Order: sequence, then C-alpha cells, then structure tokens
Amino acid sequence: QVQLVESGGGLVQAGESLRLSCTASGTFVDINEMGWYRLRPGNPRKLVARITRHGTNYEDTVKDRFTISRDNDRNTVHLQMTSLKPEDSAVYYCNAIAGTSANKGTSIAWNGYWGQGTQVTVSS
Repeated sequence: QVQLVESGGGLVQAGESLRLSCTASGTFVDINEMGWYRLRPGNPRKLVARITRHGTNYEDTVKDRFTISRDNDRNTVHLQMTSLKPEDSAVYYCNAIAGTSANKGTSIAWNGYWGQGTQVTVSS
C-alpha cells in the first residue's frame, strides 16, 4: 500500500504565497506521476498540476502562478503557489499513480492513491 501525507496548507491573504508538500511512503515499486487536485464547495475535484517523467501540466488559471516539482529521492512532490487569489481557496489533495508488486513479484499493479487533503484559504 501507499500512503500520502500532505503539509503546508493554511490561511493567507491575497497576493501571498504558500508551498504544499506531499510525501509518499509504503511498499511501492515506482511512482509514475504525482499531482495536486483541489476541491471547492459546489464543484467537482479538479486537477491543479501534475508532474510525470515527461513533464508537467497545469490547470489554466494557475499555470503562471503555481509551480510543481518533485524530489525523487524523497518521493515528495511540492506545489509552490504564488500570487494567491480568494478563488484558490479549496481543499488540496495529493495524488500519486504508484506501482506495487503483484502476482508474487512477476508484475506491477498501477493504482491511484490520495492524501487526506490540506485546506488552503485565501482572504481578500
């Protein structure tokens, strides 16, 4: 199994910055991608940013303000958020696509895993 632990949420004023971090632990063979999603009241959970071996992609409203990065040695992904706006307020969830050993070690099973979520609140 894979566990994701997030940190770094909080309450800030508009224009300020926050850095979210998420560390994966457990018995996995590899992590194919890591990302951040957010859930705002009355809206479905949406992708904010994602990082894979091939690069990164961002939701349109954050691409000039947020930066996702990954520390592979520590299985950690960061989301640096700058110029925060009230509409960025949400619960942010870390996601990872991780491979675990299957069929007595003869294959890898890929599954998605979620963190518990961290609240980000931006006041105007």
